[in-house]
Amino acid sequence: MVVQSVVLKRTFELYKEEYEEAALRVLNSGWYILGREMAEFEEKFAAYMGVKHCVALNSGTDALILALRALEIQPGDEVIVPAGTYIASVIGVTENGGTPVFVDMDAYMEINVDAIEAKITEKTKAILPVHLFGQCSQMDRIKEVAKKYNLWLVEDCAQCHGSEFDGQLAGTFGDIGCFSFYPTKPLGAMGDAGAIITNDDALAGRVRLLRNYGSKIKYHNEIRGVNSRMDEIQAAMLKVGLKHIEEGIESRRRQAQMYMEGIKNPKIMIPPVHQNVYHVYHLFPILAKNREKFQEYLSQNGIVTQVHYPIPPYVADCYKDWGYAWSDFPNAQRYAKQELSLPIYAGLPDEEVKYVIDVINRY
Repeated sequence: MVVQSVVLKRTFELYKEEYEEAALRVLNSGWYILGREMAEFEEKFAAYMGVKHCVALNSGTDALILALRALEIQPGDEVIVPAGTYIASVIGVTENGGTPVFVDMDAYMEINVDAIEAKITEKTKAILPVHLFGQCSQMDRIKEVAKKYNLWLVEDCAQCHGSEFDGQLAGTFGDIGCFSFYPTKPLGAMGDAGAIITNDDALAGRVRLLRNYGSKIKYHNEIRGVNSRMDEIQAAMLKVGLKHIEEGIESRRRQAQMYMEGIKNPKIMIPPVHQNVYHVYHLFPILAKNREKFQEYLSQNGIVTQVHYPIPPYVADCYKDWGYAWSDFPNAQRYAKQELSLPIYAGLPDEEVKYVIDVINRY
């Protein structure tokens, strides 16, 4: 048996007729940018999240960049970020000239809340927690710290659509929530797409200006903006996905439960889930001390896996001038060296999950 890491066509085929109808509807409309589909998606996603505003953009990375730009993060400003994350979280800071201040990870593979306060200086302007793998960070305590020091709170929600902490949706704790709709996400487009959400009228208005060349009216450019508009095809695809997001999350959670109950091999560690978190399992990470050997074993048995993320941003080549060593953040280093993501996605057959479990237990 061959088990792929993800097969997007299977997810598409679950709702094939709806996706095809949506695509043809857009093509036949003759309107492909800043149209009705995007406006309707913004309205529907804001309603799903329980917020006033959703501003649709062309990627999750742009959501981070424009969110921090709307907050006027600039050279000299510091933004607290987790040491172990995808580099897009850090790009959102550096593209605005800000300085990322790294905090190591905790046992849940999220930012270590206990270590945040010690990193705050007079230059700190914002905290940017990243809800990795589908698990919301401990937002009650992070929000307390942000409030205590009067800091902006920006949530990177690229992997956690529908995740909750204490019954509240990730992305709704801070001033701005930033989402990616990359195709593999719990709510995925058929290409790149992203959005920010907020309850702040002024911030929403500023991001709307920023995404469209700084303009409300064509050729009247009020501020320096960019081109970051979600196209109508992606908005239409996301409207279909949003209708079925809970079904997809339930499928992922069922597969995750099978892994957690079925994997018995003591050489493999499954990171814990915080008791107050509703996990949506964008990914299913495990830890293995000799990852390369274990991954090769899985590959020889037809199981395709991925590593997230083998090079933390604090030691990325593009930021080597910062001078960090791998060992500066021990937990981030450990996760980067040991993490392996097992197959998990809407449309993954149970028999394939069972096969993965059986192969792991025989390792």
